[in-house]
Amino acid sequence: MAGWFELSKSSDGQFRFVLKAGNAETILGSELYHTRAAAENGIASVQANSPLEERYERKTAANGKAFFNLKAGNHQIIGSSQMYGTEAARDNGIESVKTNGASTTIKDLTG
Repeated sequence: MAGWFELSKSSDGQFRFVLKAGNAETILGSELYHTRAAAENGIASVQANSPLEERYERKTAANGKAFFNLKAGNHQIIGSSQMYGTEAARDNGIESVKTNGASTTIKDLTG
């Protein structure tokens, strides 16, 4: 099953999106956006940049957990991953974003 995006609204009225893998696991989360249009532009940026290896920034948090950021061509962070126990698990997460990030399915949860 292919992945999808979920667009939602926070309690303070801002927008965010997550990218879900086919198994419904969240693999990438966005920052908060002030407008729906900005969040939709963020989704479009994931769709465009996720296939490109050079757009992934592999990081290690202070607690030793591995994670990654997906960046746009202007080096701005589009989305960040969860924390992973190992670098190998993080790299599998990157591969999942590469596979699912081009999805055109957007589930609108802003209701």
